[in-house]
Amino acid sequence: MRTEVVTLPGLPERPNEDWAAAALPASGGGGTVVVLDGVTPPAGDDGCVHDVPWFTARLGGALTELSASRSDMTLPEVLAEAIRRTADAHRDTCDLSHVRTPQATVAMARWDAVTVEFLVLSDAVLLLESPDGSVRAVLDDRLDRVPDEVLRSHEATDRLRNREGGFFTAAADPEVARRAVTGAAPRAAVRALAALTDGAARWVELFGAGDWADCFGVLGKEGAHGLLARVRSLEARSDGGAHGLLARVRSLEARSDGGAPWPKVQGEGEAASGVRRWKLHDDATAVYAVL
Repeated sequence: MRTEVVTLPGLPERPNEDWAAAALPASGGGGTVVVLDGVTPPAGDDGCVHDVPWFTARLGGALTELSASRSDMTLPEVLAEAIRRTADAHRDTCDLSHVRTPQATVAMARWDAVTVEFLVLSDAVLLLESPDGSVRAVLDDRLDRVPDEVLRSHEATDRLRNREGGFFTAAADPEVARRAVTGAAPRAAVRALAALTDGAARWVELFGAGDWADCFGVLGKEGAHGLLARVRSLEARSDGGAHGLLARVRSLEARSDGGAPWPKVQGEGEAASGVRRWKLHDDATAVYAVL
């Protein structure tokens, strides 16, 4: 077995809110992968004295420990307990009922000699490659179903955050674990896997540089660092290049199909009132594991 974990901050001067880990037993008979993408809150009160990296480190540490050591627990049970532990660590100092309390998206997988289990919550991505080279993408598309006109407003988005009919993230309520996309596959049917935050998955989802099979091909040939380098290169091509971020979003804005207007690109972490927000450079994390 072989694993590779790479994470890059969106901007060097700002803390990276992603978190990732891969754990393998000394026997080499199984393993676990955990990737979190901390949700950057809009400026203002979120009811918590801690920052997002504090939260993702606490939650990620608990997820790694439990998924690696408690084979008697399912992954949703692992997520629920990790959320509970993290909430207990700051419920006496923070308002965990606040809709913007620190939260994260989740992608995780665990395998032994027989089975590969997986779980995805919100817009992280898990990719499974079979021995014949085909690639399966495990996605939670509920955020994608939220209308653009809602995502242009912080307040409107908050009304759908961790609500039925909206989208779900790992925050302070262990019950959200029941909302995750989960499944399992025979170990023999999975040759390799990858977990990506949306900052890495934008190679497919935003830039359209290839499909998920192409993305996995990059990971296999160039490693996780190669994929993230490609993302940064595309982000940097903001001067009219065919696949650059500004060019891509300008193309979306120009759509004349009668739908809601597409969002404008804003500066890193900033958004004018009334438009959907995009980060020119986002924290990006990829974990690649050959089983």
